Amino acid sequence: MSSIAENLLQVGHRIQAACRLSDRPSAGVRLLAVSKTCPPEAVRAAHAAGQRDFGENYVQEALDKMAALADLRGQLCWHLIGPLQSNKTRAVAEAFDWVHSVDRLKIAQRLSEQRPAWLPPLQVCLQVNVSGEASKSGVAPADLPALAQAVAALPRLQLRGLMSIPEPADTLAAQRAPHARLQALLRDLQARGLALDTLSMGMSADLEAAVLEGASWVRVGTAVFGQRQRPAAG
Repeated sequence: MSSIAENLLQVGHRIQAACRLSDRPSAGVRLLAVSKTCPPEAVRAAHAAGQRDFGENYVQEALDKMAALADLRGQLCWHLIGPLQSNKTRAVAEAFDWVHSVDRLKIAQRLSEQRPAWLPPLQVCLQVNVSGEASKSGVAPADLPALAQAVAALPRLQLRGLMSIPEPADTLAAQRAPHARLQALLRDLQARGLALDTLSMGMSADLEAAVLEGASWVRVGTAVFGQRQRPAAG
């Protein structure tokens, strides 16, 4: 697992270089290590190298991983970044620290109702379909202001910002364009009075473009953990 530590260093260098290009402090960009389909031992190795935030797509897989890493409870911060079904909101509300993929008011309402009172508010981002792909989850930009206002009013949640998964692109300019759109949407919501501070965007292939357009979290899996295996659904 020593390569995971080396990979984390390399990704950190990429983030720092992109921050220098955009004249941003590197502390303003945080790495979310996407550990979906990775075994608990990989998360443990990343933790040993100093990583604390981990992103998961599949709820049951994540819960199993949390159980296997119970000795690190309180030292790991778990983020759900995959689609969330209504029948799994209680487990997520009880076990996760962040949810980046809220795209419907019904899901947010269930998370709010099911978040235990003894836990801190669940940190939430709204997923936006910035590329307009029929196959992608996410609220349409035109519907975002109403959803954001409604979610921001819910108890036990703290609306932090926006998330997107744009179409892959080959050039830096093409990669930057959807991230720029998400940043513009965040600024619009801020102008409407919402106290938001988070842009969750950018992955292994386009993290530089995301940082140049204001990313707060970059969600990096392959560049940290290597090529992953296809999981069972969960």
